[in-house]
Amino acid sequence: MSCQSKAQTTTEQKRTYKIEKSDAEWKKILSQMEYYVLREAGTERAFSSPLNNNKEKGVYICAGCKTPLYESKYKYDSGSGWPSFDRGIKENIELDVDYKIGYARTELKCKTCGGHLGHSFDDGPQKTTGKRHCINGVALDFIPNKKE
Repeated sequence: MSCQSKAQTTTEQKRTYKIEKSDAEWKKILSQMEYYVLREAGTERAFSSPLNNNKEKGVYICAGCKTPLYESKYKYDSGSGWPSFDRGIKENIELDVDYKIGYARTELKCKTCGGHLGHSFDDGPQKTTGKRHCINGVALDFIPNKKE
């Protein structure tokens, strides 16, 4: 008698994205650290991103494909060492499940290119969404609002 069933066998489905590139193409356009985070789901060192302390108004975009992901008005200082937002631009962010550290976490990805951004936690500001999108700064570029 076997304990194995289809429910116990996990096969990661290959998702397709609007922007798809080979590893070689990604390595040409991304820095080593951007590649490590966006394409290999790595994590940058806490407090290493200048975007963690950025207080300017503007929009945060995917460093890989330039898709708008977060508005500055939803950024807050979580004290975690990574840029944190209580919400993203919903139609541009994909939620996935990641078991890399032994238990399920909600992974956040760019919906356009599949790039790994960070994780979502339920310890965010209770007066708004209660969510903390803990994002690797290297996965983002920042576009300040135009001064009028």
